Amino acid sequence: MRFFLLLSFLYAPIYAQDVYPKDFFRSPLDIPLQLSGNFGELRSNHFHAGFDFRTQQKEGFNVYASGDGYVSRIKISPYGYGKAIYIDHPNGFTTVYGHLKMGSAAIEKYIQENQYKQESFEVELFPKPGEISVLKGDVIAISGNTGGSEGPHLHFEIRDTKSEKIINPLFFGFDKIILDNKKPVLQTLLVYPIDANSEVNTVKTPLMVDVRLMEDGTYLAEKITAFGRVGFGISAYDQCDYSPGKNGVYKVENFVNGQLSYGYEFNTFAFDESRYINALIDYPRFRKTGQRVQRLFRKQPTDFSLIKTDETQGAILVEPNMNKISRLEISDFYGNNIVINIPIEYAMPTATAEPEIKPAGYLVSAIKDANLEKGNFSVFIPAKTFYEDVYMNFDVDGNVMTFGNDDIPVHTNFSVSIEDKTIPESEREKTFIASVSGSRLVYNSTKYKNGKFTCYTKNLGGFKLAKDNDAPKITSPKKIEGKTIKDGNLSFVISDALSGIKEYKGYLNGHWVLFEYDYKSRRITHWFSTDDFAVDGRNELKLVVTDNVGNSAIFETYFFRSQTP
Repeated sequence: MRFFLLLSFLYAPIYAQDVYPKDFFRSPLDIPLQLSGNFGELRSNHFHAGFDFRTQQKEGFNVYASGDGYVSRIKISPYGYGKAIYIDHPNGFTTVYGHLKMGSAAIEKYIQENQYKQESFEVELFPKPGEISVLKGDVIAISGNTGGSEGPHLHFEIRDTKSEKIINPLFFGFDKIILDNKKPVLQTLLVYPIDANSEVNTVKTPLMVDVRLMEDGTYLAEKITAFGRVGFGISAYDQCDYSPGKNGVYKVENFVNGQLSYGYEFNTFAFDESRYINALIDYPRFRKTGQRVQRLFRKQPTDFSLIKTDETQGAILVEPNMNKISRLEISDFYGNNIVINIPIEYAMPTATAEPEIKPAGYLVSAIKDANLEKGNFSVFIPAKTFYEDVYMNFDVDGNVMTFGNDDIPVHTNFSVSIEDKTIPESEREKTFIASVSGSRLVYNSTKYKNGKFTCYTKNLGGFKLAKDNDAPKITSPKKIEGKTIKDGNLSFVISDALSGIKEYKGYLNGHWVLFEYDYKSRRITHWFSTDDFAVDGRNELKLVVTDNVGNSAIFETYFFRSQTP
């Protein structure tokens, strides 16, 4: 029985990979597929959830349904995926298409009808099964550059419809379309002394390790002399054939004396796990240098499902009379890999080691709630806000409270509260808790109750009460008042110096009309159509822009338009 269970465990990953259909989905584009981002790639505060397909640095390519199904969700936002379409398929999977310029004619009509019904550019729609059915190969959209996109491309995902877990598209036959015969590339290898009394090569700070290529194709690292618990970190990338992009690596494993110590591979993960990237990487190093080094150890366990480790959590204990060999393997989905062998030898701790410096601040547990109070300031930290126990500075200087710094990764929101009963009721709506960054104040959504202002945030640092009495600004790139508009659109720039834009509304001849918002350029644009309430002759335009604390700016003008051919 024990033998059968062992075989079941060993073969489970292979079987799981075989259940994915290999020929159900087609390419969502009809141009050669080149990746500018792959599944699991390390991004700011998240793992990349799909593929980014290059679109030759331009918008306007047809986007096709990858399989039969129906449009189950449409989300239009200035942020994130921008304009995105979700298709549920009868085989239990959902495909996602993001950063679109617009939907196909029928889908775009459905979107705009609902935008006018809700009087909002931002909408999230859930069509019923059969309401917008599609066949494999139908054009569903035009590629674009909307939302948080940094350049024209198509974001593409495959999810499990029921669990909503994201799955690597290479399991679905895309490995036959996107070719990769290149090995991953190791950029940096680091060794870390994990504990305060650990040493590596006589020092207590992380060190870069040199490696050299051997005749058999493996790499040999310089010998590590150490005392106590040590661990490794890497930065690496992978490339596909015919594509210049440096993408993330698929699989990393570290074996110590032949036994798996720590590893992960990007097959599938849940959305609420994505922020665990900040536990995987050397976060302080990233904040200081911009380099994302993936640590192959952790000081405390987390709930991140991709990590596979033994009881050591990837830490290597170096003791007298016990030398070790670490074998690091970095692989792509196609089996191309590099192997780095790292000899580790025990060394006595140096007699000249500096005395241990006791950490300052308050010890905050990673697994227990904590509450800190000082004067009229308080911070509540729920369990699992941090990835490991951490000493946090908590100080009040005048009207500014400081809690932690941006070298410490935060997983979930904690709350900041400031009590001030002296602020009159007439000013409370304009008052909020601001994050302090030098001389800059950053708005946090704030609630007031019983004399106390409270916000929820993942940002550490300084906090203070601030007030915003200034209305947003509305500017027109060109003068339109009294002019005859021949262009196909009207465009304005909207901005707010402190609390930020909450909403905007445009009215043409007294009717709400759609203005699309691009936060990257701070521009709102109305595209003229035959049914947008514009008339031949004089047209009255009104814009109302409101910030997050209720200040509003109103812009009114008139223009002439001739729609007669």
